[in-house]
Amino acid sequence: MPHEWTKRPAPQGPVEAELQLWPHRSLPKRGFVAFIGGTAALIALPLLTMLGTPVLWVLLPFLGAAVAGIWWALARSYRDGEVLERLEIRDGTIRLTRRDRGRAERVWEADPYWVELTLHEGERPVPAYLTLRGNGREVELGAFLPEEERRALAESLQRLLARLGRR
Repeated sequence: MPHEWTKRPAPQGPVEAELQLWPHRSLPKRGFVAFIGGTAALIALPLLTMLGTPVLWVLLPFLGAAVAGIWWALARSYRDGEVLERLEIRDGTIRLTRRDRGRAERVWEADPYWVELTLHEGERPVPAYLTLRGNGREVELGAFLPEEERRALAESLQRLLARLGRR
């Protein structure tokens, strides 16, 4: 799952919780290496019949460029997906921090008693669009999560905010 409670709220006592969210990776790093290796091997297979002929030198740059292009595209996808959202609830403050690669850290804070959690249905760019509103701003939470996980996250956050005496 691309989200994890790193500090779960205790059943009794003061509510302290920490949640981390990140984009799902369907291709792990080991799979990335295996895919590039397999692609290079399959592309090189027809070259074996060309050994010793001038055609090999004509095809080699194009096949090398194909492998390099696939490598670049997958590496770019990994870099673009380096996003981390951290939601912290401590001492009467809820804080959402978003870290994107190549951008400054973005922070939103509010009093959890006044925070409104909304799961928008059909009126936003994605189904089950999840937002937090408070302190004069509305921020999106878990934009990169699949619809089912946004719904589950909304349910668990709703329960947590209810424990804070909000609802």
